[in-house]
Amino acid sequence: MKSVFSLVCMTFVLGVTTCFGAANTEGTSAPGNVVVGKAVWLTSLAEAKAEAAKRKVPILADFSGSDWCGWCIKLDKEVFSTPAFQKYASENLVLLLLDFPRAKPQTDEIKKQNAGLSDKFGIEGLPTVILMNSEGHKLAQTGYLAGGGEVYVTHLQKLLKNK
Repeated sequence: MKSVFSLVCMTFVLGVTTCFGAANTEGTSAPGNVVVGKAVWLTSLAEAKAEAAKRKVPILADFSGSDWCGWCIKLDKEVFSTPAFQKYASENLVLLLLDFPRAKPQTDEIKKQNAGLSDKFGIEGLPTVILMNSEGHKLAQTGYLAGGGEVYVTHLQKLLKNK
């Protein structure tokens, strides 16, 4: 019975991944960083905080299961990979990917950082998007939102306007 359940779960995960495709990882800028189109997703909170302080912009932290979570993959394809989001992000945000993959390799340091941040922010499900200031303090929280990049940008602008 346990093996049948495992097979059903694995089939579901593979089906979701096939349906939505793998997360975009078109290249890397520095070890561990992920490039999607024109957007660079940092993987180090310390690096993201330094960049946000330098540019005087907030951090968008994406808590994701990039290689298995269907909604995470959908958010990446429908929002984060769009020209509208990438243009807005390149001018107004520092992007931070806090990934919890099942098959992609990660350093122990990144795993520890991501688990600690998940605990700190009380992450209960993926995807979760946290907007934070350059000191790492939470400004707002959101997740997947249907409608594409332009709708998501408007949503982010509203969240940040109140902060």
